[in-house]
Amino acid sequence: MPTQLDTTLTAIMDTLVQPGMPFETVPHEQFGQQLPAFKNAPPSLAHYFAHYCNEHKDLTFLVDGDLRLTFGECYAAATHVAAGLAQTHGIKKGDRVGIAARNSANWIISYMGIIMAGGCATLLNGFSIGEELADAINLAECTVVLADEGRAKRIEGNEHCAKIVLFGHDGDPSEGLASTWADGDTAMAMLGELGPDDLATILYTSGSTGASKGAWSDHRGVMAGTMSYIAQSAMAKILLTQQGNEPTEQPCALIAVPLFHVTGEVPLFLQSYGIARKLVMMPKWDALEALRLMEAEKVSYFVGVPLMSYEIATHPERGNFDLTACKSFAAGGAPRPTDHVTKIKDAFPEGFPLLGYGLTETNGVGCGNFNENYLAKPGSTGKASQPIVEIAILDDDGNKLPQGTMGEVCFRTVANFRGYWKNDQATEAAFTKDGFFRTGDLGYLDEDEYLFIVDRKKDIIIRGGENITCIEVEAGIYGHEGIAECSVFGIPDERMGEVPAAVYYMKEGQSMTPGDVREFMLTKLAPFKVPLVEHIWQSDTALPRLGTQKIDKRTVRTMFAGDLIA
Repeated sequence: MPTQLDTTLTAIMDTLVQPGMPFETVPHEQFGQQLPAFKNAPPSLAHYFAHYCNEHKDLTFLVDGDLRLTFGECYAAATHVAAGLAQTHGIKKGDRVGIAARNSANWIISYMGIIMAGGCATLLNGFSIGEELADAINLAECTVVLADEGRAKRIEGNEHCAKIVLFGHDGDPSEGLASTWADGDTAMAMLGELGPDDLATILYTSGSTGASKGAWSDHRGVMAGTMSYIAQSAMAKILLTQQGNEPTEQPCALIAVPLFHVTGEVPLFLQSYGIARKLVMMPKWDALEALRLMEAEKVSYFVGVPLMSYEIATHPERGNFDLTACKSFAAGGAPRPTDHVTKIKDAFPEGFPLLGYGLTETNGVGCGNFNENYLAKPGSTGKASQPIVEIAILDDDGNKLPQGTMGEVCFRTVANFRGYWKNDQATEAAFTKDGFFRTGDLGYLDEDEYLFIVDRKKDIIIRGGENITCIEVEAGIYGHEGIAECSVFGIPDERMGEVPAAVYYMKEGQSMTPGDVREFMLTKLAPFKVPLVEHIWQSDTALPRLGTQKIDKRTVRTMFAGDLIA
């Protein structure tokens, strides 16, 4: 049965999509299907920036250390960058322009300038080594790469096709971005040329299973993803108003995830123009610094990988900071252990933990599990985001499976990417003939249409014919309060074919032997799902992560079980 909250949210969204309303939908043909698209979506990101930076021109947009910039000031700076890219560096419509840098205000202004010059914002993984950066540059055939000093040094000595243009992070944008700064009307002229079908962005897959692929999107797709999130925020604001809790302060979010990842790019960064949200920059994740910034800037929304909100909730100095302004603690990019949900709610009784599920290839759009509904079903990623997302659970042949049956999770939406750059084979394999994107995740829909992710298709451990999901075993380990991080994977076994193995990292001051971990897991899981002691390893340091901040399971597996795999 739908919850009262589900019924209320559906009624609100049904009103918002009516003819003449802000999120009215109209049919758009794609894959031979009529997909719902937002009638009032701007034709491109450049038009979106121009409109909302004017609407909110006097409101603070970016806070980066001592630097504070309004929406209007950011747009003005981006017009100079657009002019510099065109006049000084010869960028033309459709050219791929890379950004290789850590998060900063100048990263955001660079992104805006690339788009406003008609270029394709190509978001290079800021954590990559030089060879990986060069490979990504060559894959997208970048003309220019805007790089900070650290990434530029990594790229040196590796063959690539781009002109490297340095920029800095500190000081006024006119100083840090001096190498791409010029006067001119490039941005204004491009508004007459850019449209929904033009190339907008390339983002790279995480690379946890091999070489990264470049997922490219047109302006229609990125704008649809952005508008979907704005619609969810509008729905939430109306709900709060109906409950007598209408927000009165400017919304504010802490940027604690990489901007080159879709979670940082679309729901966090791009959505903020449409909802007049202030963004507070964090160059590097640190839970104590996050607490300080959240209090100082009255952060109302936090999103990160699940362990980030958990680290805030359980930090020993949390009680020294006033975080009552923060009403939402969202997670994405990895499963959140169910034990963490109630602990976060207990730590922040005036707020709610939230969970979102989307992918690089869907421009971050997918599902959301909100407030009371999340507390009731903490193992679910929620329902399809209204009004543009359609979920199907398919078998390997693309046939829809009955409700409650596990299969591959697939999304059909106008926000989906258009393909993998210069990789037609991978693109064809990613979509069904009728336009569903195959996520590679296994899951099922329950009787209330809530999606439950079981595991990645490739992360199923088949032990003697029994399927074991890594997520379930990891959740069992995370049930112990002393565990900071863990990763579970399969290793070859002569008798069983494959058996589970685990690596764990303890919180400071905590201690457990592999034997202790196994004994604890046996209280949570069936014995066949629990690794043998010799297949459990303790790490002395935090586990390696991908640029998305997900634990790099492939590297962990090689580090601890390389000999067994060989």
